[in-house]
Amino acid sequence: MTTQPAGSVATRTRLEVVVTGLSSDAHTWNLVYLQLLLEELGCRVTNLGGCTPDEVIVRECVDGRPDLVVIGSLNGHGCQDGLRLIAAMRTCAALAATPVVIGGKLDVAGGGDGHNGDRLLAAGFDAVFEDTGGLHPFRSFVRTLAGRPAASIGAR
Repeated sequence: MTTQPAGSVATRTRLEVVVTGLSSDAHTWNLVYLQLLLEELGCRVTNLGGCTPDEVIVRECVDGRPDLVVIGSLNGHGCQDGLRLIAAMRTCAALAATPVVIGGKLDVAGGGDGHNGDRLLAAGFDAVFEDTGGLHPFRSFVRTLAGRPAASIGAR
């Protein structure tokens, strides 16, 4: 049994993470890759797979109360589908403060001009990782979240 000294704040070292695709995206290898990357970073991962309906994602997150939700997109409809999903998640009281990130190919034009990222952040995502940005920013985000006190994850 491990105890914490009185007044100390436990630091979360193992995040519970949900990885999922969006309802219109059937790609799954990207989600498997994200799962393996997150597990390498010490996370416990539930992978919901591709073509996951919004209501299933919301229900699974309400039931499982993850520390982080990671949404991967490869078909180019990430912005469109992501805006709809984050609205459903943020209107659910149990998920209003849950960290949610999205990344991959977010539009069919492949412009990467940042406008989609701005729209997604304004809609309620905590971070947006464009497919051209590499993995370092994502890894840094996860490590920062894992190092936060357990009580502050999900607090806004």
